[in-house]
Formats: sequence, C-alpha cells, structure tokens
Amino acid sequence: MNAFNAYKACAPIAWSPNLYITLVRGIPGTRRLHRRTLEALRLRKCNRTVMRWNTPTVRGMLQQVKRLIVIETEEMYKARKQKEANHQALRPPLVINHLPASASDSS
Repeated sequence: MNAFNAYKACAPIAWSPNLYITLVRGIPGTRRLHRRTLEALRLRKCNRTVMRWNTPTVRGMLQQVKRLIVIETEEMYKARKQKEANHQALRPPLVINHLPASASDSS
C-alpha cells in the first residue's frame, strides 16, 4: 500500500503522538509559502518521509500543504513498512519435477 492509499484510509491523527509525513507531490510550481512550510517540515524530495511530534503547530503546517503530503500515524507507517518488507523478502525456490509420473514410480 503506497502512501497515497494510506492517506485515503483517513485514520484519525488526533490521538497519535507521532506523525509520519510523506511528500507525494513535487515542489516546483507551488507557492512560496508552501515551499517554506515544506522546508520547515524538512521535506525536500518526493517520496521522503519525516517523523514529527503531533502538536497544534505541526498540524497547522500540515493543513497548509495538505494537497502535497500524506499523513500517517505510527501504526499505519509500521504496517506499511512491514508489508513492503514482506513483499521484498526472499521466497523459497520453486521445485519443478519434469519427469513423467510413471518414470518416477519405477525408480
């Protein structure tokens, strides 16, 4: 599940002590105020994630640039990372036997 789909889940962020913020849209072509807000959040490149405390100040900054970012709670972030790790994990090799059934019975 990518960060944008996690955003669509719309989990409440009020109770989470940490927020994981991912920049999903590009900075060029945005307003100067939005660029400075992203700089204050330390978001410089697309698809980069930062962790910030869940404070009213940070939530106000996120409200300013909400169309450029995705906000995840700690549980959502850990679940997404675990799913990505499982997807990239090594799988056991497939063993295919090409011998006919009758040839394997006689041996």
